[in-house]
Amino acid sequence: MTLGLINANPVVHAKKERVVRNEDPHGDDAVDPLEIYDFVRDIRDPEHPYSLEQLSVLSEESITVDEKLGRILITFTPTIQHCSMATVIGLCLRVKLKECFSSGAMIKVYVAPGSHADEESVNKLLNDKERVAAALENPNLRQLVDECLYSNEL
Repeated sequence: MTLGLINANPVVHAKKERVVRNEDPHGDDAVDPLEIYDFVRDIRDPEHPYSLEQLSVLSEESITVDEKLGRILITFTPTIQHCSMATVIGLCLRVKLKECFSSGAMIKVYVAPGSHADEESVNKLLNDKERVAAALENPNLRQLVDECLYSNEL
């Protein structure tokens, strides 16, 4: 956790019930936005002991899957416009999706239009393979990403 919280009092929402699926509606390896949402909804926020779902940083509607192009698009909304953790949140989403969908799907992660003061540079970093790789080589940043992905604090 960081010292000196940027958003000391975030609005916390109730978690949604998980949808239980008894069978694969696609009958193949296709994924849908709800399935992806289930993979990423419990990622912990870097500043607070709440999930991205609880802070409404993510929603089912913010995920798009284009099976023809093999592309997964996630748009997230930071809790405040000058969120210093937006890049970390985006890196967490990328790492989690790469773990779950290593089949070569093209993953795009963006902050929602108008939701961040530095939207263009955050989006540029999150969708540049070399910049993402360099960021994840930083041991402190990698540790923070891993804590958000694998924490049991929720």
